[in-house]
Amino acid sequence: MKAIVYESAGDASVLQLVDRPVPEPGPGEVLVRVAVSGVNPTDWKARQQGWLSAGWQIPGQDGAGVVEAVGQGVDRALTGERVWLWEAAWQRPWGTAAEYTVVPVTQAVRLGDASFDLGAALGIPFLTAHRCLTVGETMPDRLHPGALADRTVLVQGGAGAVGNAAIQLARWADATVIATVSSPEKAQLAAAAGADHVIDYREQDVVAEVRAVAPQGVRTVVEVSAARNAATDVQVVAPGGVVCVYADDGGAEVTLPIRPLMAQNARWQFVLVYTAPRAAKAHGVADVAAAAAQGALRVGAAAGLPLHHHPLAATAAAHRAVENSVVGKVLVTTTE
Repeated sequence: MKAIVYESAGDASVLQLVDRPVPEPGPGEVLVRVAVSGVNPTDWKARQQGWLSAGWQIPGQDGAGVVEAVGQGVDRALTGERVWLWEAAWQRPWGTAAEYTVVPVTQAVRLGDASFDLGAALGIPFLTAHRCLTVGETMPDRLHPGALADRTVLVQGGAGAVGNAAIQLARWADATVIATVSSPEKAQLAAAAGADHVIDYREQDVVAEVRAVAPQGVRTVVEVSAARNAATDVQVVAPGGVVCVYADDGGAEVTLPIRPLMAQNARWQFVLVYTAPRAAKAHGVADVAAAAAQGALRVGAAAGLPLHHHPLAATAAAHRAVENSVVGKVLVTTTE
């Protein structure tokens, strides 16, 4: 099979297209013929830092394809099922940037009739968004239609992949969603994703605009840039609310005023899917799968998430695109 492999830390040039034997699924695993691999920031950061699970690494946490074989203890009825994959390469060498991969059966979720593009875009972005929307003290731990009917959510960076996922999931759960963006073009994307209110932070007063929609503040802030937005978040978080930080701003540090946050009994929660509690991840997978099955999740420009396709041989270009913060979702087509 064709696969992308790196054997040392470095820039995208360390990614090599190689021939490897098709792996055999072990106990509790499935072999998946990958159709599309999703590229996330974790992929280039892991490559840059040299995360090697076996002296070599196939990158790619997310993907979608068809189950071709199952290992011992796995229901053979799964063979032939279309599935989406998540956390394929976390502490394992077999990522999704290959024609085939093996994953634990719990990390291969039925996709039904949804597109492989959607399946490859679900994983890390939507599970991250789910965690952000459910971890707060005043938020439910599961999402479904009506779950957030009386909540207002602020998504800082509504045109990003996680921001888009948070908007879609929050709207599916009937929250009122406010999104911030940095340009009119990105405002159109956030609105297409389903945001009820979109604020261009370069042209508008975010605090005033948020308070006009939610006078008591927002229950959850889904935060992409904590260092830049901390002062705003402090002023808009509701009593008992939470600011969920899922990106690291390149190692920046955050300073918070104690008294205002004490008065609100507010929480700052840091979110990384890979190390999140097992039960929280299981809830996220089940809820994201349910939303996808109901047709509530979409990809493409009409859904506020433009798609950028690359062939497997151009995975290095796909990594560079994500590293350079291209707007939309980067996908690698691995097989027909």
